[in-house]
Amino acid sequence: MAETLETDVIVLGAGAVGENAAARVVQGGLEAILVESALVGGECSYWACMPSKALLRPGTALAEAKAVDGSRQAVTGSLDVPAVLKRRDSFTSGWDDAGQVEWVKETGIGLVRGRARLTGERRVEVRDDAGVRVGIQARHAVVLATGASPVTPPLDGLEQVDFWGTADATSSQEVPPRLLVVGGGVAGTELAQAYARLGSEVTMLVRHGLLEMFPRPAAELVAGALRSEGVEILTGTTADRVFEDASGAVVLALPGGELLYGDRLLMATGRRPALDGLGLEDLGLDPHGISCDDSGLVAEAGNWLYVVGDAAGKVLLTHQGKYEARATGAAIAARARGEIGFGEPPRWSRYAATADHAAVPQVVFTDPEVAMVGLRPDQAKERGIRASETSLPISVAGSALFADGYEGWAQMVVDEDRGIPVGFTFAGPGVAELLHAATIAVTGEVPLERLWHAVPAYPTISEIWLRLLEKYGL
Repeated sequence: MAETLETDVIVLGAGAVGENAAARVVQGGLEAILVESALVGGECSYWACMPSKALLRPGTALAEAKAVDGSRQAVTGSLDVPAVLKRRDSFTSGWDDAGQVEWVKETGIGLVRGRARLTGERRVEVRDDAGVRVGIQARHAVVLATGASPVTPPLDGLEQVDFWGTADATSSQEVPPRLLVVGGGVAGTELAQAYARLGSEVTMLVRHGLLEMFPRPAAELVAGALRSEGVEILTGTTADRVFEDASGAVVLALPGGELLYGDRLLMATGRRPALDGLGLEDLGLDPHGISCDDSGLVAEAGNWLYVVGDAAGKVLLTHQGKYEARATGAAIAARARGEIGFGEPPRWSRYAATADHAAVPQVVFTDPEVAMVGLRPDQAKERGIRASETSLPISVAGSALFADGYEGWAQMVVDEDRGIPVGFTFAGPGVAELLHAATIAVTGEVPLERLWHAVPAYPTISEIWLRLLEKYGL
């Protein structure tokens, strides 16, 4: 082994989640080393959150201008595709992580590049592309922040076809004339609209329904918008096989014999924790069955191994992973100082990611947007909550001013026994900015009688809060 290092905490994965975990550890007075085999900053910075939203925003801005009489007449052109892609590239720093590396150094965090493997309790071996090995010993903890890997479903012929994953779609320098999208989740739906607005003829193949995890009225608003823009959405079906024809086109063969043709195939069929190859099996742990408490601690490993973010498999969202990482870093530092024990930390303390269970905010950045936090009615009832549902179209002065012919929908889920909201969903143009207020209401368990006194400014889309409460009966 070429080199042996020692530190307080080793964090495997230098994406947004790993960076937050390491930063919290350092803020707590400990030393930390990040280990990363790819770009520092991770998927979100280079192949997910930032580039995908950069691809979506120009089309949304153009649509917003066209949705208001007066500005509509000033719109005489379409999207400038090279400019959109150039702007997207700027948000990834041209896939150069020098700026992120500099932040790591300035924060006082160590960095070792290479592929990591656990070799024992608090021990990690890192090997780079040249085969150079570095051993690292942690005095307190190892944190797994290795993210998630794409899930590719079994599809006859897929191994012989050159297809895109979501990372390819967010970083592509081309806009294919015809794009086939397999998958109807958030990533597939967002990228379908982005490429449709950039000029692709898009066909979506969706196993069940579009945006299945969201309330149907919200998902249908998005589906209607996509169809109005020429996106073909085939729900409740899958492909039997895929192949390339003599012209080089990608062909999806459907069960009834129909053939779908595209110049590119995007497989957007979900992700799962990336824990394979880390040596967990050698420690008696199942990489496909690992679990942790709300501080990220993997109890069956003892009091030293933590898992956070997508790797933990609880909530595969960057912002929620960063939240988990902050709680984990704070817990590690507090435990090192002897301030807290290794049992389950108190709910809603700074050492516990309690919101994972009750108040997860998420946004689908399509046009219209979908923003949701907390529980759907069915989820609330599954948890034994005596829940009520209040919903109505978003039709207030603020929405009418926002866009001519504005269409939107809002839902509130209430725990009737406690008189508090446990979930909200908003669908419509611009509704993502309503979400944090809803997140505060759910996280803070604000009684509806008190929430009624939070007066929305007129005329804003936030007036929908008053309409929901009025329909509820306040």
